[in-house]
Amino acid sequence: MTTLTSSEYFRLALGRCEALPAVRTGVVHPVKANVIEAVADAVSEQLIAPVLIGPAGRIHAAAREAGIDISPWEIVDAEHSHEAAAKAVSLAAAGELDALMKGSLHSDELLGAVVRADSGLRTERRISHAFVMHIESYPKPFIITDAAVNIAPNLMTKADIVQNAVNLWHVALNGIDELPKVAVLAAVETVNPHMAATLDAAALSKMADRGQITGAIVDGPLAFDNAISAAAAKEKGIASAVAGHADILLVPEIEAGNMLAKQLTFLSGADAAGIVLGARVPIILTSRADNLRARLLSCALAVLLAEARRTGRIK
Repeated sequence: MTTLTSSEYFRLALGRCEALPAVRTGVVHPVKANVIEAVADAVSEQLIAPVLIGPAGRIHAAAREAGIDISPWEIVDAEHSHEAAAKAVSLAAAGELDALMKGSLHSDELLGAVVRADSGLRTERRISHAFVMHIESYPKPFIITDAAVNIAPNLMTKADIVQNAVNLWHVALNGIDELPKVAVLAAVETVNPHMAATLDAAALSKMADRGQITGAIVDGPLAFDNAISAAAAKEKGIASAVAGHADILLVPEIEAGNMLAKQLTFLSGADAAGIVLGARVPIILTSRADNLRARLLSCALAVLLAEARRTGRIK
């Protein structure tokens, strides 16, 4: 398989959105210049149609600092970040927004409003986060999940996390392989009753065999080297359709996922687009440390997910 460069993958991903309408996106509490700049970048690529939700005075001040004319954009005034999150969720639940984007507030604040039982944005599946990663030392983009939302997921939560990521892969990355290959990561590649991650991995693999997880090939436990290196898997005598060719890496808990994603980003130069899945609308989570490619890729994922939901490809 030919390895894509970051620039090639970036243009390929944005190219998939060219024929799709810009997604009406609630930008929650965008009171800092860097957020306004990120929104302007996404607007320039015709990915989003922003609705800025937060204190109007502070939003205008941030726009002046950024040197960006926001007069064409709609503003919904909200006194503070909690009210902004609540209003954004209410508008999304009413069908007036097709995506949400985190602005200058903590992720917990936004997601707390989303996961409320009465939010109107819950689905039958657990909400989870996925990083779509691209690094030039690996021949294809891949997903790391969950590195930001679920702290210590149990087996059934992990099943939802996998299914969310599989759905994302089919929407945003399909065409690379027929079915995504999901590697359930652990420290070792054998089942050990003293290591819960290995037991969950074995159970998830069998759940996929039995149709409880659909649209993917799932195998585990696999150590990270065996998941991404065919040579490492061969050296250990692992016979697996997933080993060495993973499209999705399911981590055992949030610390492992967060460290892995940030190591790849900051030490290895990977691009990482972040998106929250499992709600009725996609939720774009960006970081001040994200580069332009990562921010725009996150928005592109939201465009593709919103279109898939609109056309009934995902619930």
